[in-house]
Amino acid sequence: MEEGFLYLMAIFYIFAGIMHFVKPKMYIAIIPPYIPFPRQVNRLVGFAEIMLGLGLLPDATRSISAFGIILLLIAVFPANLYMYQKANNGIRKWLFFLRLPLQLVLIGWAYLYT
Repeated sequence: MEEGFLYLMAIFYIFAGIMHFVKPKMYIAIIPPYIPFPRQVNRLVGFAEIMLGLGLLPDATRSISAFGIILLLIAVFPANLYMYQKANNGIRKWLFFLRLPLQLVLIGWAYLYT
């Protein structure tokens, strides 16, 4: 079962990374305005998610990739906070608020593989 969760996590990050290239406007829109070069940041995060997701699969790179995911989740937290602050619809704002503690769950999930 643990292996199934590992593959699920790898697929999750690989898919999320690919989406940075498929739907870049969606991701660029949540990058806080104080972060320079949002298009390049989006590509960098997408590439990192793909590489880290792939890195979860081999035993030799699993731990370092899991630590990388933890660092990435911390690094992108300002985008999640900005997304919440920017939301002007009550329902949407509530959902974005739930997204904030989800980062902790994702960090905990990655930590299992360090």
